[in-house]
Amino acid sequence: MTDSNSRFDPGCPAAHGYRMPAEWEPHQATWLSWPHNRNSWPNRFEPVEPAYTEIVRALAGGETVHINVLDADHEKHVTRLLEASGVSGDVRLHRFPTNDAWCRDHGAIFVVRAQPDAPLLALDCDYNAWGGKYPPFDLDNLVPGRMAAYLNVPSYRAGMVLEGGSIDVNGAGTVLTTEQCLLNPNRNPKMNRVQIEQRLQELLGVNQILWLGDGIVGDDTDGHVDDLTRFVSRATVVTVIEDNTGDENFVPLRDNRRRLEQMQLPDGTPLRIIDLPVPAPYFINGQRLPVSYANFYIANHAVLLPVFNDPMDAEAGRILAPLFPGRRIIPLDCSDIVYGLGTVHCLSQQVPKVPAP
Repeated sequence: MTDSNSRFDPGCPAAHGYRMPAEWEPHQATWLSWPHNRNSWPNRFEPVEPAYTEIVRALAGGETVHINVLDADHEKHVTRLLEASGVSGDVRLHRFPTNDAWCRDHGAIFVVRAQPDAPLLALDCDYNAWGGKYPPFDLDNLVPGRMAAYLNVPSYRAGMVLEGGSIDVNGAGTVLTTEQCLLNPNRNPKMNRVQIEQRLQELLGVNQILWLGDGIVGDDTDGHVDDLTRFVSRATVVTVIEDNTGDENFVPLRDNRRRLEQMQLPDGTPLRIIDLPVPAPYFINGQRLPVSYANFYIANHAVLLPVFNDPMDAEAGRILAPLFPGRRIIPLDCSDIVYGLGTVHCLSQQVPKVPAP
C-alpha cells in the first residue's frame, strides 16, 4: 500500500490538475469496439453479436454509445444488426479498425480537470495484448489517438503499458490494482514497483495505490482487478469470494480479502468490504473461464451486470442493487461472451462528462 506525494514530472497530467474520475461519475458516452475476431470465440462467434447488441441497447438508454468498426462493410453489417434488434438512442459508429473487441484495455483512459482549457485528456497507453499473448495488436494500439481526435481533445503518451481493466479508482485519489498484473515482467520490464507507482500517480492524479495479489483463475490478463474487486463508492468495495475450500480460487481470493481488511484511505477511513459470490466454474477444452460478477459496468442510468445462467445470478444483483441507488441493475447474459475471456466491463470504456469550471 502506498500513500505518497512524490514530486511529479512537471509535464504529467497530475501536475496540471488532472484526475481519473470514478466510473459512477457522469459520463458523456461509453466507447465500444464491435467484436469481429473469430479467433477470440472459436466455434462460438455466432451468438456473440446478438449478445453484444443487448449491451448496446442497455447503454443507449442513458448515454451516447460510440462503436469502433472495421470499415464501410462492417459498418453496414453492424447497422443492420442494431436496426433489426430495434436498438434506439444516440449510437455512433466509427471506422476505427481494431484487432479485437476489448475496448477497456486498448481504448483511451480519460482524465479530467475543472478548467475551461482542455478539461478532458485522453491517456494513450501502450498496449501489448496482455503481455504479447495475442498478436497482432497494432490496430488496437492506434485506437486511443483516434478516440481523442474524434472528441477533439488532447492526448498524452503514457509511456507505459497500462490496460484499463488493471486499475479501478474511487475518484478521490486512490487506485486499486494487482501485483500479478502490474508487476508482471511481460508489461513494463524496465520499471520496478516504485517507478510504476510513481507513474500511476502522475497519470491518474492519485496519491494512494492499493495492491491486491493474484486475480481469478482463468483470467488471461494476468489478474485484472475488474474481475476481482471494484470500488462502488469512495470507501466501499465489492470483492468476489469463493466459499468452496476445494476450489482453486479459494486461497487467492481469501488472501485478497485479508489485504482489503488491512487497507484504509489516506484520511484513515477503513474500507467497507462487501462480498460478491462467484458462479459455478465454466470450462472450454479444459480451460477455466473468468466468470465474475465483478466485471459489471456502471453506466449513467444503470449497472450492467454479467450473468451466466447460474443460481448466483440473482444474488449478485440483490447485493449490488442497494449500492447504486438511482440506477437499475440490468442483467446481461454473458454465457457466450465469456468464452472470449471477458465480459461487460472488459468490452467498455467510459468517456467522462467534462466537469464545470
